[in-house]
Amino acid sequence: MAYNSELTWRIAGPQGGGINTAAEAFAKALSRGGYRIYMNIEFHSNIQGEHSYYTIRVSSQQKRNLSELVHVLVALDEESLMGNHHNEWPSHHGHLPHMVPNGVVIYDAALKLDLSDHRQDVHYIPVPFDDLLRKVLVEAGRGSEFNALRVMTNSVAGGASAAALGVDLELYQKSFQGGTGRRAQLAGLNAQAAAAGYHYLLEQLHGQQPFRLAPVTPPQTPPMLIRGHYATAIAKLKAGLAVQSYYPISPATDENVYLEQNARAYDLVVVQVEDEIAAINMAVGAAHAGARSSTSTSGPGFCLMIEGMGFSALTEAPGPVLFLWQRGGPSTGLPTRSEQADLNLALHAGHGDFPHIVVAPGDLTQIVEDSYEVFNWADRYQLPVVVLIDKKIGTAYQTVDDLGLDRLPPIDRGVHFEPNGDYLRYKFTDTGISPRATPGQPGGIFWSTTDEHDERGHITESAENRFRMMEKRMGKLDLAAREIPASRKVAFYGPEDADLTVVGWGSTTGAILDAMEVMEREEGIRVNFLQVRLLRPFPVEEVTAVLRRARRTVAVEENYSGQLADLIREQTGVAVDSRAVKFDGRPFSEEELREALRTAVREGQPRVVVSHLLP
Repeated sequence: MAYNSELTWRIAGPQGGGINTAAEAFAKALSRGGYRIYMNIEFHSNIQGEHSYYTIRVSSQQKRNLSELVHVLVALDEESLMGNHHNEWPSHHGHLPHMVPNGVVIYDAALKLDLSDHRQDVHYIPVPFDDLLRKVLVEAGRGSEFNALRVMTNSVAGGASAAALGVDLELYQKSFQGGTGRRAQLAGLNAQAAAAGYHYLLEQLHGQQPFRLAPVTPPQTPPMLIRGHYATAIAKLKAGLAVQSYYPISPATDENVYLEQNARAYDLVVVQVEDEIAAINMAVGAAHAGARSSTSTSGPGFCLMIEGMGFSALTEAPGPVLFLWQRGGPSTGLPTRSEQADLNLALHAGHGDFPHIVVAPGDLTQIVEDSYEVFNWADRYQLPVVVLIDKKIGTAYQTVDDLGLDRLPPIDRGVHFEPNGDYLRYKFTDTGISPRATPGQPGGIFWSTTDEHDERGHITESAENRFRMMEKRMGKLDLAAREIPASRKVAFYGPEDADLTVVGWGSTTGAILDAMEVMEREEGIRVNFLQVRLLRPFPVEEVTAVLRRARRTVAVEENYSGQLADLIREQTGVAVDSRAVKFDGRPFSEEELREALRTAVREGQPRVVVSHLLP
């Protein structure tokens, strides 16, 4: 049998049914065995009951995005196979259309489904999850605990999945080791449950496995399997974060909770406040007090923070850093889905002209770099900074060998006041940056007000002072544009003389990089990619240089209008030839993106919309 260099596994069922635990344990086992993982979850905004699913792309080489082509599906209910067509507006059409020929569908035998009218080019294998687990528990002398331990049917499903993918059973069983408390106590039972599922499936396939993952040599040090939310939080702790304020809101909450869990170990204060207005004001106050501070929210919460942004900028606080986790809007919109539609909000966050920096990382490495160094920028330029990320990049897990924490630059707290007599907090300087004092510093008493003020901080409406203060504050953006390295403003991938130049930002980075490799290999279309990382101040020279020499350009964005394409035209005068957009609340799959790029190139359409969720 030929080996498969990559496969996709999916588990689907009702929310609250344990798919998270099953998927993450399965992925952990594969990553420990040396395989590279990219995985993500799609779920509804209700608490329990609605359909959700977790997809794992496993390969011998690193992948940066998900494929729609599913090799093994674990369906925990009928809806996972058939969709919810009883609804007037079905949210999905089941996962059978995404199965590859000869794929394996594992489902609960208790459902007693008649699948004779559905695809017949896949293997349907009903597995008696409850019966197999009950047998394991009875043999272990714990049959009376079936109801309490029924969640372990996920281990039965995992074992069956390992057999369907040609994964070594022992490799999967090792994922149950290393826990503590109740998890450690149940490790042996989970391993037996996995074995029951594994051997049952092999019997049903008569030993003829349709797939077999290409073997890899496990490294001495297994790669990390880490989520975007956690990488963000780890980098913030590395930067010396001292105060984190927040109000719970999806999809930012996971980052905040992770910081709460680790607060005591890192001398961090995490405060859940009454609303987002309190969150931004507390963060600004902490910055003035000399602490590195941040707050994390999503679009609706950020809307309440924009006056606080102006407060920070006018008073020249060293921060805070705001982490804006984008989701589907407007208003409550799609609270647990992903979108890139808050770029304009981040760029124009408040009334009046004031300086702030906006940066958008595109992968785990960039998340760490940006989440760390933005605190240096906030201190150095004494202004607020927005890190623009989204649900996709937050909830996705990926294998990485190294987060690069040891390669980060030194912490830079900016220019501080050295006592030398009279102190002017807003002193006019050649750079526009005034030395700052912190409360309690001898000789460092100053006034701070949200009205226009003079060098001492006293309120004034003098026209001459107004001109100088506005030039002082806004000049910080010019200073930042000169000092921030070009490598942190943009990233360029691929050959300079490509047939097509793709431009994008944020979490579309991985999808574009995976798609461009396949397009050149399978379709002969040579693609390069310009990723815009720094969005304010905008890297006009760097972007213009790439786009002026491009043969044909396509902007790829997960929003309705193509907000980056508009920004590029505003800042450079260059109009991209086509816009490939997706706004159904789900990220581009590899197949969707390749389709959009092919259509843009071959048909020359100025706007291409894709969604494979549509019938």
